[in-house]
Amino acid sequence: MKNKIITGQAIPFTQSNIDTDAIIPKQYLKSIKKSGFGPFLFDSLRYLDPGDLSTTSSRNVNPDFILNIEPFKTGNIIVANDNFGCGSSREHAVWALKDFGIEAIISSSFADIFHRNSFKNSLLLICITKDDIEVLLDDISGSAKYELTIDIQNQTIKTPNNTVFSFDINPSDKERIILGYDDIGLTLQHSDKIKEYESKMKIKKPWMFEDNHE
Repeated sequence: MKNKIITGQAIPFTQSNIDTDAIIPKQYLKSIKKSGFGPFLFDSLRYLDPGDLSTTSSRNVNPDFILNIEPFKTGNIIVANDNFGCGSSREHAVWALKDFGIEAIISSSFADIFHRNSFKNSLLLICITKDDIEVLLDDISGSAKYELTIDIQNQTIKTPNNTVFSFDINPSDKERIILGYDDIGLTLQHSDKIKEYESKMKIKKPWMFEDNHE
């Protein structure tokens, strides 16, 4: 299997229990497109005035929110405390993170449904210990720029001072991220077995494959 390396500025979220309503508020759930949600990521925290999908860039931004501060506003790796992605099961939260440019989230724990939605959409989630999270958050807060390097094949996170953290990942989730598979892409990896099964069933139960236009 080929490897994939994710490198970029880390974005610190020191608070725990960041829920999906904070990630993408309910007024944006009317659209089922997977793109276009990036400008509204963490909308109620990012802007000083309310908005909706028709809102333009003229809104007043909150200068104290992390995504409006350099260099974090162009970051692509979130480092967060416990229970990231809790709350409702909205897949829009993952779409918004991806559309903004987030490629990986590192936390000490994730909500189960958010975890499943993330890997379905090729968003890498990494779970490490709370002590390791605290080390990373402290290092990021004390640095003007802090880039992490995530080696997915070797399951390591490397910091600017060459500290290396290891992480576990389910083999099928790892394959999804490295190869960029969604559910259909993952299934098609077994296309030869699917065709073999269909051929056997055509012999065993041919009526299942007959066109009946009556």
